[in-house]
Amino acid sequence: MPFEFARLAIPDLVRIEPRVFLDERGEFMETYKRSEFSAFGLPDDFVQENQSRSTRGVLRGLHYQTPPHAQGKLVRVVAGEIFDVAVDIRAGSPSWGHWVGELLSGGNRRMLYVPPGFAHGFCVLSQIADVVYKTTNEYAPASEAGVLWNDPDLGIPWPIKTPIVSSRDARLPRLRQLRSPFGYDGEGCREAGHDGDQGQ
Repeated sequence: MPFEFARLAIPDLVRIEPRVFLDERGEFMETYKRSEFSAFGLPDDFVQENQSRSTRGVLRGLHYQTPPHAQGKLVRVVAGEIFDVAVDIRAGSPSWGHWVGELLSGGNRRMLYVPPGFAHGFCVLSQIADVVYKTTNEYAPASEAGVLWNDPDLGIPWPIKTPIVSSRDARLPRLRQLRSPFGYDGEGCREAGHDGDQGQ
């Protein structure tokens, strides 16, 4: 099997480790295989792929898209290292407002699958980081939304004390102000119009 899949503290978040083949010429690995992902229960229909380059201390997030353009994301780092974070914003979820963080790097080659219903962001720990992520829905500017990266209710211990944040991200609402467009049905994510004022 070319991949090892592991469900994290919030089981809908999945860490994927590819099998790497090394020889005197270098290395080779598969970074996505529809049959393997589908067999594990992950989406097999990614429709867009993005790549960003950021310098040390840059923090991007915490972002999501609202339905009907909600996105699942498969995130990996081509070069450099990031602290990658996903926050559960599904109203009614037992892990509402909880988060999981993973170190992703070009060296450890790990990937993180973040389903719809989570806000996602990352902070760059290396001098440069090239991040690639596939999405299950195309980018839709009108559906952009997010949660404040340093919301004290989340208490995320970002490893960079004074990160570089865009003016837009600095103005995002706190989780307690969020009227979540996502609900939780006991098995995962669904669209919802419930207030997201349930706390952690």
